[in-house]
Amino acid sequence: MSETHGSETLLVFPSSLGWFGVLAAGKIVRRLTFGRRSARGAARAIGPRPVAARPADWWQRSLVRRLQAYAEGMPMDFDDVLLDLGRLTTFERTVLGHCREIPYGRTLTYGQLAVVAGAPRAARAVGNCLAANPVPLLVPCHRVLPTTGGAGSYSAPGGTRMKQRLLAMESQNAACAGAPRG
Repeated sequence: MSETHGSETLLVFPSSLGWFGVLAAGKIVRRLTFGRRSARGAARAIGPRPVAARPADWWQRSLVRRLQAYAEGMPMDFDDVLLDLGRLTTFERTVLGHCREIPYGRTLTYGQLAVVAGAPRAARAVGNCLAANPVPLLVPCHRVLPTTGGAGSYSAPGGTRMKQRLLAMESQNAACAGAPRG
């Protein structure tokens, strides 16, 4: 299903990780949600928008296929997907940019990500930034862990269990040759 308002298209589709909702403006993704129990729940999680029906374009359909393949366990790289992070602070964009560079199947701690982002004493601020990530999976915040061990919390539906599921899936499939873009 796809709906549009102005230049924004809302894509809602099922996957092995639950229903996804993606808000895109052409080739730029503004928001993403996943793990929802229904199409309606995914659309609601993106936020209220007046919409009119319109088919997704080729690039958006390709992104849907890639996200569904990722949900099936196929190693995927989304670093070519353009993101609208303009409403975030410079610090938040920096953190998300560095988080986005964490390879499939690998992890960092919040403290390590803070150091890489140039704010070595800001691990808690990094955690808060990741908790508000508007485009999870495209910015793989599930790959960031507490230094105390364990998975830590996760803001997607299913919380810590979803984070553990993603990490286990990636760990199991990381040996696959380079993550394709589709």
